[in-house]
Amino acid sequence: MWASVVIPTKNGGALFRRVLDGVRAQETRAPFEVVVIDSGSADGTAEACEGLEGVRLHRIPPQDFGHGRTRNLGISLARGAFVALITQDALPADSRWLAELLAPFEADPSIAGVFGRHAAHAGADPFTRRDLDTFFDGLAAGPAVVRVDDPGRWRADAAWRRRLAYFSNNNSALRRSVWERIPFPDVEFAEDQAWALRVLEAGHAKAYADRALVFHSHAYGFSERLTRCFDEAAALCALDGRKLCPTPLHFLTGLGGRIVLDQLYALRSGLYARDPRAALIRPADTLARQIGYLLGSHAGLLPARWRRGLSREATLKSV
Repeated sequence: MWASVVIPTKNGGALFRRVLDGVRAQETRAPFEVVVIDSGSADGTAEACEGLEGVRLHRIPPQDFGHGRTRNLGISLARGAFVALITQDALPADSRWLAELLAPFEADPSIAGVFGRHAAHAGADPFTRRDLDTFFDGLAAGPAVVRVDDPGRWRADAAWRRRLAYFSNNNSALRRSVWERIPFPDVEFAEDQAWALRVLEAGHAKAYADRALVFHSHAYGFSERLTRCFDEAAALCALDGRKLCPTPLHFLTGLGGRIVLDQLYALRSGLYARDPRAALIRPADTLARQIGYLLGSHAGLLPARWRRGLSREATLKSV
C-alpha cells in the first residue's frame, strides 16, 4: 500500500537529519514518500531536504504554523492512502518502524488511526526514561485496538473516554479516507487527541502498535517545562473541560506526592549513587510542572498577554 510520511519542521538541527535518514531507510513492501512542511527554519533544516529522492519540501511562513492546520496541509499534499506523522525529533528505532505502524490498517479496515511507542533518547534523565516506559508498558498491557463499544459509558465516564482517546502525533498514522471526512481541528495544541475523540465518536477504531518505536523525549529546563505544561493543561481544558490541576490544594498535594514518590524511586534504584544530580533537580522539575498545570487549567481567567507569555507554542512561533 502506498504511504506518505509527513514531518513538520522548524530548526530541527542535527537530530532532524538523523530522523530524515531513519525515515528514508525504512523497509516497506510498497514505496513511500516523505513530505516535509517547514515553517521558517534558519539552520539549514529545509535545505537538507532539497534534492533528496522521495522527499518533497513545502515551506510556510512561521506565523502560519498550527499543530492541526499544518498537519492538515501536509496530508493534503501527500499522495498516500495512509499517512504517517512524526515530529522532527522523533527518531525511528529501526528500519521496521513504518511497516509496524501501518500493519494494523491491513488487519482491520475499521481502524482510522494508529500510534506507536515512544522511548527516551540516549542520555535522557532516568525519570524521563522511567515515565515513558511505564506509560507505554501500560498501553501495551491493554487491548491493541479500541472502539466505543459502550456508548453509555462513553458519555458518562470522562476518565475512561480520555484514556480510550489517547493519541500522539509524535508517532502516528491515519487512514486518509477517514481524514478527508474528519480532518484535524485547527488548534494550537492537542490536535491529535481532539481528532481521536472525533473518529471514535464517529464509529471508527483506533490502534496501538507497540513495535512501531521512536526515540522521543525532551530535556526541558524550568521555564521550558512550565510553559510546556501550561500549553498542555490549557489545551486539554479547552478540549473537554479537563483541569489537570483544578485548585491550589491539588497543586500542593500533587507537588508533595510526586516529590515523595520520585525520591523513593531514586533511593530504591540507587540513583543517588549513579546520578545524584538527576535526583536532586527532579523536585524543581516537578514544581515547574505543577505551576504550569495550575495556570493552564485556568488559562481562560488570565489576561491575553499573560497567556501569550506563558505559552511555549506562542514563543516558538514568534522565533
